Amino acid sequence: MIFGAIEAGGTKFVVAVGNEKGDIIKRAVYKTTEPSETMQQVIRFFKQYQNDLAAIGVGSFGPIDIRKESKTYGYITHTPKIAWRNYDIVGALKAEFSIPIGFTTDVNAAALGEVTRGAAKGLSSCIYLTVGTGIGGGAIVHGEILEGFSHPEMGHIMVKRHKHDRFAGSCPSHDDCLEGLASGSAIEKRFGKPGAELAGNDEVWNLEAHYLAQALMDYSLILAPERIILGGGVMKEGQLFPLVRKKLNKLMNHYVTLPDFEEYIVSPGLGDDAGITGGLVLGVQAYQKEK
Repeated sequence: MIFGAIEAGGTKFVVAVGNEKGDIIKRAVYKTTEPSETMQQVIRFFKQYQNDLAAIGVGSFGPIDIRKESKTYGYITHTPKIAWRNYDIVGALKAEFSIPIGFTTDVNAAALGEVTRGAAKGLSSCIYLTVGTGIGGGAIVHGEILEGFSHPEMGHIMVKRHKHDRFAGSCPSHDDCLEGLASGSAIEKRFGKPGAELAGNDEVWNLEAHYLAQALMDYSLILAPERIILGGGVMKEGQLFPLVRKKLNKLMNHYVTLPDFEEYIVSPGLGDDAGITGGLVLGVQAYQKEK
C-alpha cells in the first residue's frame, strides 16, 4: 500500500508516492501551465501506481474551497492564475481514481509535514509561514489543521507601514498587507532587484524584518503556537532570522513570555520537502477517515 501527494504550486507541481510514515519513494516535478496539460502529467504519474495507491493528499495554491458541504468543494477558486480559476482539482482526481482524496492549502500541508516529521515534531501546535513570491501561512492547533469558514490567509493581514517606506505595495487587493509589503515580489518591485541579489543591503532586510516581526507578533498573540517555522525563498537570506527575532522581542516588550527565540522562530526541518511530506500525511489521514 502506498500513498500519493501533490504539492500544487503557482509555478510547479511536485508529485510523489510514499509510505504511511511519510517517506518519499518516487517524485516528479511538472510546470504549472494550464490544467489540461499539468493535470494530464499528474494523472499519468499516479496511474503507474494505481493498483497499490490507497489515497492522495493535495496541498494546493489558493484560494481554495475546503468546505465539504459546498458545491465547489475541492475547487481552486479566485486565484490570480486565470487558467486555474474555478478549477475542480479534487474532481479531476476523483474522475480517475476511486480512492480518498485529502485536500487543503499548500501551506497547511507544509505545516502538517513539519509537525509530523520536521521542526515541530513532538509538538501539538505550530505555524508554517512561507515568504516567497507571495506570503501564505498554515497552522496546526492541537494536532489538527486550523480551518473555519475557509482556510487562513495569513499573508494578507494588515501591518503598520514603516515611516520611511514609500512603496505602494504589490498586492492588488490591499494597500498595506503583509504580502504586498514583504513578499519576494514586493522586494523586487520596491528595490528593482530580486532579494537574492540584495544580500548585502541592510536597508532591504531591516525593512523586511520590520514587517515580518509585526506579523509574528499578531500570530503569537492570537494563536500562541509552540513554534513558528519560516520557509520560502526570501527566508534563505541568512541575516533575516536574527533580525526578525530581535524586532519581535522589541515589539512584544515583555507583555507575554515567549519560548526561547532560537527555538521559537526556526527554519523548516524538512527544507523544501515540507509541503510534499505533508501531502503524504494528508493522504494517510484521508485513508484512515474513510477506512
